[in-house]
Amino acid sequence: MKDAIVATLRQNRDLSDDELRELIGTDRHDAALIRAADEVRREHYGDAVYLRGLIEITSYCKNNCLYCGLRAGNRRAERYRLSREEILACCEEGYALGYRTFVLQGGEDPAFTDDLICELVAQIKRAHPDCAVTLSLGEKPRESYERYFTAGADRYLLRHETADPAHYAKLHPAEMRFENRRRCLYDLKEIGYQVGAGFMVGSPYQTTDHLIADLRFLQELQPDMIGIGPYLTHRDTPFHDKENGSLALSLRMLAILRLMFPYALLPSTTALGTVDPAGRELGLKAGGNVVMPNLSPVGVRKKYAIYDNKICTGEESAQCRDCLERRVRSAGYRIVTDRGDVKRTRGRG
Repeated sequence: MKDAIVATLRQNRDLSDDELRELIGTDRHDAALIRAADEVRREHYGDAVYLRGLIEITSYCKNNCLYCGLRAGNRRAERYRLSREEILACCEEGYALGYRTFVLQGGEDPAFTDDLICELVAQIKRAHPDCAVTLSLGEKPRESYERYFTAGADRYLLRHETADPAHYAKLHPAEMRFENRRRCLYDLKEIGYQVGAGFMVGSPYQTTDHLIADLRFLQELQPDMIGIGPYLTHRDTPFHDKENGSLALSLRMLAILRLMFPYALLPSTTALGTVDPAGRELGLKAGGNVVMPNLSPVGVRKKYAIYDNKICTGEESAQCRDCLERRVRSAGYRIVTDRGDVKRTRGRG
């Protein structure tokens, strides 16, 4: 029997707020929703799953976000910074393993100056001109983003976390504001990056209406990539006693995103795999088409602890790659060696 609300979303790429409340607030539509999401991803991307080689370059951060284990106020955190040579070596190893996108991710660390970031990007692009470089280094002035883009950066990931300013204020210190996060995302888009936004599912104080606000913000922004995953606690944060986000709701939101944004690159995240051993495979079946194995040196992976019990912290890069390839194949998809650029379509979306 056809599910009318899912069929409407698939056809129109949109629903009313009341219809979204119905879809988000119950599991009654999940089977039809996930089936439709998989069909739509196959229409646009076939069975291809794109690799992003993740390099966590620094665990230092100047910010004090209440949910993050890397927060400046966490005195128990083990800190590190990768050297330029270590970062380039990770890219070299990743290239040999078939990666054609490298993601440099880290806390907002003043030691990684604009000059250093530009030099790193330029060196990676010189060594691997057929690869894309993605940065995920937080909020910066527009001029910094412009410099990174001129140096050769192709993409920038900056999850907005929540599009409701009052909810944003409950998750972040007073000096951080949603308006600035929004400004960053629009600056990145105007400069010419492929832009990634996204949000936590099940974060403290989150309501269904907050999730609807996230969807509306994404409709306005029209990002190329949307990264979501369940909120996961860290024992050394003010939210240490909060509950983790749910796998079921995360998959539901992922499937909704695939139907609303058929063109989008949607990661099946490590957080999904942390909350459930089969989480990443389930994420692919719910519309995901990107996986981000870790290329960071094994010796630092446990130190990049944004939440507790993170998976794959002890695996060598080749092991990580092989493990994910098997998992992706078992879910009915295939990893492709490709930059994996967004496939925009004319018209809606």
